[in-house]
Amino acid sequence: MPLGFRPVVMPWVLAALAGYLCGSIPVADVVTRRAGIDIRAVGDRNPGYWNVKEQLGGRRALPVLFGDTAKGSLAGLIGLLLASDGLWGVKWVAVAGAMVGHGWPLFARFRGGKSLLAFVGGMLVVTPVPALLGLGVLALVGLAHTFALGIKVAVFSFPAIELAFDSKERVAATGSLMCIMALRFAIGALGRGRHPAPPGTAPTAA
Repeated sequence: MPLGFRPVVMPWVLAALAGYLCGSIPVADVVTRRAGIDIRAVGDRNPGYWNVKEQLGGRRALPVLFGDTAKGSLAGLIGLLLASDGLWGVKWVAVAGAMVGHGWPLFARFRGGKSLLAFVGGMLVVTPVPALLGLGVLALVGLAHTFALGIKVAVFSFPAIELAFDSKERVAATGSLMCIMALRFAIGALGRGRHPAPPGTAPTAA
C-alpha cells in the first residue's frame, strides 16, 4: 500500500464509520420502551418520529424528532472535522453513514426507520442555507395544505434549492443521499405489503 494512500483514505473511512454509529442509536426504541410500547409492533411499525407521535402524542415524541435529527447533525459535524479543502465529500459520506445507520442500525438488529430526519440534520450542517430554505418550504406547504405534502415538496425541491448555492458535484452528492432515503421508503412499502399494518393505519414519513 503506498504511503500516501492511508492518510487520504482514512478520513473517508472514519467519517463513514462514525456516521454509521451515530445513526445506529435507536432513539425511537429508547423513548417508546420507557412508555412500555414496542414501536415495531404498533401503528405502521416504523421506528421513527411520526409513528411515535401517533402512539404517544406530539410532546412525548419530541425527543425522537430532535434525537433523530441530531444524529445526522452530529455525523455532519464529524465530517466537517475530518474534511479538508480537497475532501469536501467526506462531509456527505459522514451523513450517508448516519442515514445508513438509521435505516439499518447496528444496535437494533438492523431494523430501522426511513432516514428522513437524519438527512435533514446532516444537511443543516453540511449545507445549512439550502436546508433552512427547504424547511421553510416544508412549513409553508404544510401550513397551507398538509404536513405530508410539505415533506414531499420540500424533499423533491431540495436539489433545485441547493443548486443555487452549491456546485453540481455537491448537489449530485446530495442526490446520492436521497437515494438512500428512497431505498428505505421502498423497503418500508415492501414490508407493509408482506405484513400489513392494522386497519386505519397510515404509512408515516419519518
